[in-house]
Amino acid sequence: MFKSKLPRVEQSIFSVMSSMANKHGAVNLSQGFPNFPVDKQLISLVSNAMKQGNNQYAPMAGDARLREVISHKIEKLYSRKFNPESEITITAGATQAIFTAISAVIREGDEVILFTPAYDCYEPAVQLMGGVAKKIQLKAPEYKPNWDEVKATITSKTKMTIINTPHNPSGVIFSESDMLQLQTIAEDYNLIVLSDEVYEHIIFDDLKHQSAARFSLLSQRTFITASFGKTFHTTGWKMGYCVAPEKLMKEFQKVHQYNVFCVNHPFQKALAIYLENENNYLRLPSFYQNKRDFFLKKIEGSKFKVIPSQGTYFQLLDFSEISKESDIQFAERLTKENKIATIPTSVFNKNKEDFKQIRVCFAKTEETLLKATAILNSI
Repeated sequence: MFKSKLPRVEQSIFSVMSSMANKHGAVNLSQGFPNFPVDKQLISLVSNAMKQGNNQYAPMAGDARLREVISHKIEKLYSRKFNPESEITITAGATQAIFTAISAVIREGDEVILFTPAYDCYEPAVQLMGGVAKKIQLKAPEYKPNWDEVKATITSKTKMTIINTPHNPSGVIFSESDMLQLQTIAEDYNLIVLSDEVYEHIIFDDLKHQSAARFSLLSQRTFITASFGKTFHTTGWKMGYCVAPEKLMKEFQKVHQYNVFCVNHPFQKALAIYLENENNYLRLPSFYQNKRDFFLKKIEGSKFKVIPSQGTYFQLLDFSEISKESDIQFAERLTKENKIATIPTSVFNKNKEDFKQIRVCFAKTEETLLKATAILNSI
């Protein structure tokens, strides 16, 4: 009889809540995708790339010009040079990059430290490789890592730790101090790090993204994953990339070439040109902060408790003064009765710990945000 390799994995909460939103005609602030148009210039660049004949396989590692532009971007922003020939790979979104990095280095019995709440693709990938996920719960409302707890969790079997900054769903960013402590721990215990940095360009209040690329020793033992979908609100294109030192990237590409081999060629050609205009990503913090501030201003009179998001396009709402329901029950009731879909955050926590918080996505048009905030204020 066939036996599932992932017996406890169920349908993604994002699919569940979006389906529920469609069924009940609810305003959908659950799944993390923008509902405003993509830049017409980027669409035109893709169309031109197709017309110019870039419709066959791209190079396995990705379009050479795109890798060069990514290398330049990282060096300019984080003062770290990654060789575009040997240390950068274009991927079918960040999720594929994350899966590939885990597949490349995790063996049967290896332990991987995860900080929960964690994006739901991490643990299944570890389990599929025969690894063991060791979860460390970040506590509301600060969601800051306890590095002493990290050290206490490490054993002789610990191979990797996965971080996510800016952090989904909390919106918290790791500080320079956090990254320096991570660097020391990774060096002391010989750990590989997987740094999920898909929201690197969505940072608020003049804070700085502390990429693993900024830190000399850390960058030499880290896979950094990024997402064009999140950056340029083209989530349906499934385009991302991974950067890592050559010794790690060689292992990454061994898996990548037999997984997807290469990814969408005309999109790569278009993104290479689009990225050369630095304003196309440097303007994003102010663009999304305006949306965050608009959303928060409109719910000032609501009963929800809020700590403003530091990054990502997500905001947590604390409903503890509104209801004693579980966050799953509360989110379901909001969708069915109030016609607004959100994400209960306990599904991402260790042992499903419930902090009475729901996550909303504010990467929406002003019209959508006005409808959503009117509903939230009525609850």
